[in-house]
Amino acid sequence: MRKLATIGAVLLWSTIAFAQDRTIIVASTTSTEQSGLFGHLLPLFTKAEGISVKVVAVGTGQALDIGRRGDADVVFVHDRPAEDKFMSEGQGVKRFDVMYNDFVIVGPKSDPARITGSKDVVDALRKIAAAKAPFISRGDKSGTHAAELRLWKEAGVDPNSGRDSWYREIGQGMGPALNMASSSNAYVLSDRGTWLSFKNRGELAILTEGDNRLFNQYGVMLVNPEKHPNVKAKDGKAFIDWLVSPKGQDAIADYKVGGEQLFFPNASH
Repeated sequence: MRKLATIGAVLLWSTIAFAQDRTIIVASTTSTEQSGLFGHLLPLFTKAEGISVKVVAVGTGQALDIGRRGDADVVFVHDRPAEDKFMSEGQGVKRFDVMYNDFVIVGPKSDPARITGSKDVVDALRKIAAAKAPFISRGDKSGTHAAELRLWKEAGVDPNSGRDSWYREIGQGMGPALNMASSSNAYVLSDRGTWLSFKNRGELAILTEGDNRLFNQYGVMLVNPEKHPNVKAKDGKAFIDWLVSPKGQDAIADYKVGGEQLFFPNASH
C-alpha cells in the first residue's frame, strides 16, 4: 500500500508539474494590459486550452527586442513597420492581424492650441507646436511613440526643438503619460483603448479624432523556435490560433468599458 501511495504521489506531482509547465510568455504593448483587455481575454483562453499566459507589458519596441532575445514565446504589438522588420530578420514565424482601434489626441478642455473638433491630426500637431502648448510624449519606443513621431514628421515639426520648453518625453507607458498630461493639463497622443479605461482624467478630453492616419492595427507573431529552441512553439501557436479564431475574435469584440467597445477584431480566417 505504501508503495502504491508513493507511486500515486509521484504521478500526481508529475501531472501538476506538467500542468504548471503549460505557461507561455507573451511580450506585448502596455495598451493591451492597461486597457484591461488581457484581464478579460486570458482567463477565457486558459479555460479553453489549459495554457496559462504570463504577460510582459512594455512598449512595442521593447516587446520585439524581448522576442529577438528569445525571452518570449509570442509577441503581440502595434507598430507595423517594426513588425515587418522583425519578420524580415527571421525572428517571427508568421504575422497575423488581430484587431484594431485608433489613436486620439487628448488635451485640456481649455484647449490653448484650439484643436477641438479637428479631424486633421497633422494640422492639430502643427497648432500645438505653434502655441508651444505642453505635450507629453511616451518617449519609450512603443507603437504609440512611433506613430507620434511619424505624425510629427508629416506635420513638418521637430518636437525636439521644444524639448526644454513645451515638449516632454517621459520614457514610460500610456497610463503614466496620461497621468502626467492630466496633472499638467498637457496634450498627449493616446490609443483609444487605454483612454477609455483611464479614470484620472481631470480636465482632459478627446480633442482630435477620426483621421485615417490615426488607425491603430495590432498584430501577433510566434517567436521563431529555429532561432530560439526554448520557445514553446506548440502552446504559443495555440494562443495565436485562439486569438484569430471566431471564439477569440468574439471575446475581443465583447470587451467593453462603459458600454463602449475598445478593440475591433479583424483577423482574416
